[in-house]
Amino acid sequence: MMRMRKTTIALIIFIFVTGSATVAYILEPSTFHSWFNALYWVMTTMATVGYGDFFAATVWGKLFTLFLYIFGIGLLSLVIGKVIDSIGSIQRQREAGNLNYHGRDQVIIINWSKKAKSAVHEILTYDERAQIVIIDELERHPLEEQHQVHFVSGDPSAEDILRKAGLEKARAAIIFADTRIEETSLIDGKSLMIASSIERIAPEVHTTVEVMHEKHIQNFRFVQVNEFVLSHDAISSLAVRAALQEGNSAVISQLISREQGDDIYEVPRTREWRTYGDAFQDLLRQGATLLADRSDMSINRKLNDPIPADARLYVVSDEATYRRIAGK
Repeated sequence: MMRMRKTTIALIIFIFVTGSATVAYILEPSTFHSWFNALYWVMTTMATVGYGDFFAATVWGKLFTLFLYIFGIGLLSLVIGKVIDSIGSIQRQREAGNLNYHGRDQVIIINWSKKAKSAVHEILTYDERAQIVIIDELERHPLEEQHQVHFVSGDPSAEDILRKAGLEKARAAIIFADTRIEETSLIDGKSLMIASSIERIAPEVHTTVEVMHEKHIQNFRFVQVNEFVLSHDAISSLAVRAALQEGNSAVISQLISREQGDDIYEVPRTREWRTYGDAFQDLLRQGATLLADRSDMSINRKLNDPIPADARLYVVSDEATYRRIAGK
């Protein structure tokens, strides 16, 4: 029976339990009074609970009880073993990255590295209930202890692997440079293949790519990638600022991390804000500083200009102030 399929075993158990309840009721109708009571007695006997509220009184009833002891308890033990084995199998498949992700609004992180690990930490700091899916060709889940982090093992540019990660229902995808490849041009080539697969399958998913060479950005623009992060330029810029403008890098580091100090947040526009100046003054009174409209950081020099209908306003504030402004 250990080699049987689970559905076959389930059918056998159903027939065995219902059949046993029927036999017990036929043998001793005065003891059980109803078929349901006989079913209840069969289940408690098989489970070795034995409350004693029902028990066989006749010789044939007692012989049938012995039959349940031998075969019923063994059958139930088999079921328990199958359940435990199934749970273990699911866990092994999870660790190996063989399970499909069935949720939605997850963030997909592609190519595992220290930067990817930091990104996972940053996402969970931003939203502790966030769901994350890691795609990499590793043989084992890199963050088994994180129940919110799902792992899919395989080639990130393959359509079946991306669908396995639930790409169509994802909130965003982040492609990190695969630094295990020695040639930097090949690193960007791999990222480009992954990005083109994502844009082909789910163009509505917001895609961010770490690019090794600035000259390759045009190639990524061609496949409609939403955001680019130049791998080495950010580090170089922070190092120069730290050397030439003391404290400057600390401010920037604080703004790009959710763990300390103020942060950058997008706030909804209100009807009272007709110009950038209206928004600037109102937000300032609430404890936030208006920083930019999308990528335009020059709005403090055009405070009298009307705010366009498609504006996306970003402020610098702490989380409590942002939540109050956003009505959260």
